[in-house]
Amino acid sequence: MQVFGYTADLAQPDEANPADIPPIALTHGAAAARLLDCREQIANEGLVAIQTGAFHLSSGGKKYFNTTPLGRAVTGTAIAHAMRDDDVHVFGDGSTHKGNDIQRFFRYGVLIDPELKIYKPWLDSAFVNAFGGRKEMSEYLVKRGLPYKVGTEKAYSTDSNLLGATHEAKDLEQLATSMKIVEPIMGLAMYRPEVKVEPETLSIAFERGVPVSIGGKRFTTMLDVFLEANSIGGRHGLGMSDQIENRVIEAKSRGIYEAPGMALLHIAYERLMAAIVNEATQDLYFTLGRKLGRLLYEGKWFDPEAWMLKDALAKWIAPTITGEVTLELRRGDDYTLLDTRAPRMAYGPHKLSMERVEDAPFTPEDRIGALEMQVLGVIDNREHLLGYAEATKTLVQGAGAAVGQLLTGAERPVAK
Repeated sequence: MQVFGYTADLAQPDEANPADIPPIALTHGAAAARLLDCREQIANEGLVAIQTGAFHLSSGGKKYFNTTPLGRAVTGTAIAHAMRDDDVHVFGDGSTHKGNDIQRFFRYGVLIDPELKIYKPWLDSAFVNAFGGRKEMSEYLVKRGLPYKVGTEKAYSTDSNLLGATHEAKDLEQLATSMKIVEPIMGLAMYRPEVKVEPETLSIAFERGVPVSIGGKRFTTMLDVFLEANSIGGRHGLGMSDQIENRVIEAKSRGIYEAPGMALLHIAYERLMAAIVNEATQDLYFTLGRKLGRLLYEGKWFDPEAWMLKDALAKWIAPTITGEVTLELRRGDDYTLLDTRAPRMAYGPHKLSMERVEDAPFTPEDRIGALEMQVLGVIDNREHLLGYAEATKTLVQGAGAAVGQLLTGAERPVAK
């Protein structure tokens, strides 16, 4: 059996030079090995995720920017294309039966090559019996004189690309182990008091939904944009989070994530969006974006339903996002928005100013009239609720009883 090796260059920060990997694959016995340049593609997909708000996971207001799912979408399709070109139709990778990647790579591979056959070592019982986990695999490679750069001594595993880094497994599986054991690879450890962080003020400009300048520097490629955003965000520890997520097999896992550039661009994009678009449009961005984020997480970034959501959000919101946001970065996610400018904004200080303004958009009399027009709807709602309370009055402590007490002023029972 011949084995062909494929490596995706995603500008991953934990690889000094991805071009060194194919020769290693040959040393391990591969018949051939190729390096695929996916740097611009991963940058472009990262931008699409920001434009569409494709982030479904959040804890305490801190978002996971789906950087690994984005990397899998790019890697899976790029490798499947290369394999098809090489007339290779059996796909294997190191994803385990307990994770998400086994589904993601399967879906993206078959999407590109319907004839593709899948071999997953971690679904092969003989393989699993021989190598029970990552620790055993590391020990095996050392025994064979083929050590991988991350051996058994590391307290967690790391996966990364241009958009972010994921740290998980081993010691991090225990919730009593905090992110403080993690050595960040995309920035500084802002949780360590001895690490000095100086405040920094900068501006980020977007043109039609695309970031074009950061800190006064203009860029022509998204790769350069993300490299600069990562550098700036990283030196403040921006965009690092501790998340408990729901894997595709409906079990929970825990990960520590870095995404300094994604976080920085996301802040500026959503600030401009808040000033430019109306509330109903924002609501769709958040609700549909969350749905899209879950599709991305499940390995469905290129499925029809995902294309539909991306098309709607990117084409109807992103083209209007033109402007500049100035902010001061401090430590971690501590920052202050200093200024927001855009040629067209729904926001206007004169519209709701508490001071006297000339040519006010509406008068007190207009407001009274607007309130009075709501009377019909409120009265209709009252009658409906009273009917509901009457119909459900036999339900002890049900919603109907609470509604009736609210509207009639009846004494509310005391819980015993």
